[in-house]
Amino acid sequence: MKNIVVLVSGGGTNLQALINAQNRGDIKNGRITCVVSSNPNAYALTRAADNGIDSVVIKRKDYDTLSDYDDALTKLLKSLNADLVVLAGFMTILGSKVIKAFENKIINIHPSLIPSFCGEGFYGLRVHEAALKKGVKLTGATAHFVNEVCDGGPIIIQKAVAVENGDTPEILQKRVMEQAEWKILPQAVALFCDDKITVKDNKTEILD
Repeated sequence: MKNIVVLVSGGGTNLQALINAQNRGDIKNGRITCVVSSNPNAYALTRAADNGIDSVVIKRKDYDTLSDYDDALTKLLKSLNADLVVLAGFMTILGSKVIKAFENKIINIHPSLIPSFCGEGFYGLRVHEAALKKGVKLTGATAHFVNEVCDGGPIIIQKAVAVENGDTPEILQKRVMEQAEWKILPQAVALFCDDKITVKDNKTEILD
């Protein structure tokens, strides 16, 4: 049974999707053992408490440098015996130490079909604003491993979502969350916990 630690900063809708999947029995070989928040007021902490999941707050501004924060977060995750780290709306930059310590063990969900609308500066509504400005007919979400390139790690699962007439960034964001993010993030976590993902040359292969 793998220990899953979920990193959050806000409302925690993707955390809730993971909790729901766990409660349904969809994540058979893993369990969420702790939620770590960069924001002491994040509603995600309430979601954790409501489901009997331990939580820890670690704020970036409590540390003088990113390196110090990187050290502290790495130490914390190791102390929690994390087998998998999931970024579920974590709005603080990860440093190189934690990324190296958990190579191919950190999963992020991004609200586009990478490599479109991704990388530095593409987060939240900005992603959907860019998609609408470009006029794409399909967007979606990507679950991927995290490396030191922003949104550049090996892709695990992608799911497409249609862009519809009259969409606003807010409407599109909600559809992408409901139809893609909340589905493929738990699927990626389950695959990891089942040892069904291999990584080679920055690409994944999903085992049957």
